Amino acid sequence: MSAYELSTAVAVAAAITDGHTTARQVVTAALDRIGRLDGRIGAFTDVVAARALAKADAQDAALSGGAKPGPLTGVPFAVKNLIDIAGLPTRAGSKINRKRPPAERDGALVRRLEAAGAILVGALNMGEYAYDFTGENVHDGDAHNPHALDHMTGGSSGGSGAALAAGMVPLTLGSDTNGSIRVPAAFCGCFGLKPTYGRLTRAGSFPFVGSLDHLGPLARSVTDLALAYDVMQGPDPDDPVATLRPAEPVLPHLDAGIDGLRIAVAGGHFARGGDPDAFAAVARAAEVLGARGTVELPEAHRARAAAYLITAAEGATLHLDRLRTRPQDFDPAVRDRLIAGAMIPAPHVERAQRFRRWYRARVLELFETVDVILAPATPCRAPKGGQTHFVLDGVTLPVRANIGVFTQPISFIGLPVVAAPIRLDAGLPLGVQVIAAPWREDLVLRVARHLERTGVSTAPIAELA
Repeated sequence: MSAYELSTAVAVAAAITDGHTTARQVVTAALDRIGRLDGRIGAFTDVVAARALAKADAQDAALSGGAKPGPLTGVPFAVKNLIDIAGLPTRAGSKINRKRPPAERDGALVRRLEAAGAILVGALNMGEYAYDFTGENVHDGDAHNPHALDHMTGGSSGGSGAALAAGMVPLTLGSDTNGSIRVPAAFCGCFGLKPTYGRLTRAGSFPFVGSLDHLGPLARSVTDLALAYDVMQGPDPDDPVATLRPAEPVLPHLDAGIDGLRIAVAGGHFARGGDPDAFAAVARAAEVLGARGTVELPEAHRARAAAYLITAAEGATLHLDRLRTRPQDFDPAVRDRLIAGAMIPAPHVERAQRFRRWYRARVLELFETVDVILAPATPCRAPKGGQTHFVLDGVTLPVRANIGVFTQPISFIGLPVVAAPIRLDAGLPLGVQVIAAPWREDLVLRVARHLERTGVSTAPIAELA
């Protein structure tokens, strides 16, 4: 394995800036690795090699001419295929969208990353229309977990997790409505950030549930995650829910440590309904962080149910025309859930939204006495591909519907979360959610960085021949 394949985004940018390598050499290495491995992984749906090499050559020429390097100079990255890439139709994991006109310009976050020097190399596999927790796709083929190819990546940002774990790129973008960044990060053993709702613009992306959708980065190091987050911050009039708050950089405070932080473990809903290993991962993180006591998010089980209801209803509304005219072109499992969502009575949705406001207020009260809350990211390690049921706490349950049991009550109210990978043994990774109050991405990243520095949270590249 080459030095590039082991590098973080920060290390790649430094090597190019210092003249030890060039952007073309780095991008060529990334494209070569994608070509060599992706037939088995299924992380990519589109590779934009000509574009990437042209950008790399232009960047090398500019640096030779004395241009100031950006913080992500020459770093290859890839994005979930619901984010616009100029010249390609935005698939959103579907068959139907392939007939859409090609995007006229890149999505906003792609433009912001490239303005910092990063170089886009392609689009990543995902569950159809992001209505997925498994990483399986009937149109493009399933994404496979690089740590065990017969296991799931998690979804719906499955390709985003797989591309990192396979060492194809050091940085990816995903989306998270009910857990679609955090689940693949946990299953594939990398770091993922779901920012506060409205913090990162969603302009130039295909929506799923407007009141729950987030975009965010995944990476193999917390520093990379923080750097990517910082360069993507900022208001955007093209996204009506994007915050008007100014950018609040987190990188300068990343190594401030955890002294003085009040860290607790989520109990109740988050302490049952999972495998013992999922709770052992939280206990391990809590021990290293000196967490004290537990807190209970009130009615978290109802929050999960309400999130399900709002997801189904809003998602169905978005797809009504497609359901009427091209029902045969959906993944049947996605189609049936959307049809069911279309039949939910409006008063049920209104009641769920009222509960949402109550629940958010109650959870925010918890942050008057704690700064950070720890919870499992998933109820178990990655299931096998094609597995439809698993046993959790002695109960047989459908896999697809229950992977997000611990993520949904958090994204339901838009809190910032880092999913940090935990390896208890030589088996598949697990993940821990590090949760804070709105706009406190600095805290969740500081805590994740401490876990990384102590060696509890690591994101190694999978050993692939």
